[in-house]
Amino acid sequence: MAEQGAPLERQFGDVRVPMLVAMAGLPGSGKSTIAEIVAGRLGATVISVDPIEASILRAGIESDQPTGLAAYLVAETMAEQVLLSGHSVVVDAVNAVEPARLQWRDLAERCDVKLRVVETVCSDDALHQERLSKRTGDAAAYSGVAVEQSTDEYDEWRGACGSLPRVTLDTSAPLGENVDTALRFLEG
Repeated sequence: MAEQGAPLERQFGDVRVPMLVAMAGLPGSGKSTIAEIVAGRLGATVISVDPIEASILRAGIESDQPTGLAAYLVAETMAEQVLLSGHSVVVDAVNAVEPARLQWRDLAERCDVKLRVVETVCSDDALHQERLSKRTGDAAAYSGVAVEQSTDEYDEWRGACGSLPRVTLDTSAPLGENVDTALRFLEG
């Protein structure tokens, strides 16, 4: 008998197994670009924290409130619903600190899915700065509300989050190479 509450795909033996992919990296490091392409190739849903936070700000919540935390919690709730429906999710977020990173580990455990972290870095400082300067214009795409794009805080991967399965992509390399590397890691 099928397990009560299990997604239909699992009840009927579909071979698709949902996965949670957590993107991580500084603003402007290429996370969103890679997230969109990888999600498209995997048939996964992208849930991006920046537009969620922009919506919270647009609703009139002051920026001195924990809007970033609220956005991560909304993204987690959305991701959980998608995972429980039997579909993979790519979370597009900076995930700069251990509590944010462990949030995805805990979600994967609750939903009984595989978690993989795809971290992006940009070793070319000039290219990274160029991308950051373009992001100011991108923020307007979120209904004119600027989401903080700090590059000051990004913790090392140590402690409990240091053991999460992760691949690090240097986005100064060609996009196609990085996408292929990410897909090999995710499918392996």
